[in-house]
Amino acid sequence: QVQLVESGGGLVQPGGSLRLSCAASGFTFSSFHMSWYRQAPGKERELVAGITSGGLTNYADSVKGRFTISRDNAKNTVYLQMTSLKPEDTALYCCSVFRLRRYWGQGTQVTVSS
Repeated sequence: QVQLVESGGGLVQPGGSLRLSCAASGFTFSSFHMSWYRQAPGKERELVAGITSGGLTNYADSVKGRFTISRDNAKNTVYLQMTSLKPEDTALYCCSVFRLRRYWGQGTQVTVSS
């Protein structure tokens, strides 16, 4: 079965950096588009970044130039490198894949605060 396990979240000061990881299993990872979403308390879930099987990327306007999505098909892992973090980046970050239906990981919490 499809499994997505995120890690790498934590508490970071404004301006800091974090790298999130999402380990995938249960499907042919290299063939699928992968995405990172986030949801802050009281807000709707939003797409942060996506990466195609061929490595093409897209980003939400709010994170362009600060976040970088990448993938390692040998490790079945997708990453989200986050820099210049702001308090408004505080959210639960989840990776996702659509394979017949959308699957979600349990998420990793990112808190940006001084």
